[in-house]
Amino acid sequence: MTRAAPREREVYRWWHRVGFRWGDNDAYGHVNNAIHYQWFDSAVNQWLIDTGLLDIENGDPIGLVVETGCRYFASLTYPGEAEVGIRVDRIGSSSVTYHIGIFPPDSKGAAAEGHFTHVYVGRRDRRPVAIPEEWRGKLAELA
Repeated sequence: MTRAAPREREVYRWWHRVGFRWGDNDAYGHVNNAIHYQWFDSAVNQWLIDTGLLDIENGDPIGLVVETGCRYFASLTYPGEAEVGIRVDRIGSSSVTYHIGIFPPDSKGAAAEGHFTHVYVGRRDRRPVAIPEEWRGKLAELA
């Protein structure tokens, strides 16, 4: 089976820079795979905050993560930095799927890429709700 190549840097629409911490490395001397998921979560939520779609304390609806996945292409090591790019791959009636790439600075090739799906639910009842129209426009800018 042939493994698909990572997407090009140019497909990503918004960028978030992360600095590696000493504790990000694992016993094998590279950034542990679980850290990549933290970067996915931080990048998506930072974009949501920057665009006014995420109000952590009072927002309604709220996005719950229902699926994530990651493919790894190259090791990253402390000390260092990475650029995390995001784009929207799919906007459903109550869900959004992001595609995320983690790139060493100035690198055309991703060290890792993954996906992250939010389902929007009511804050109190946790039942799926339609994504508000004004949100759709902002999300579409990342598509």
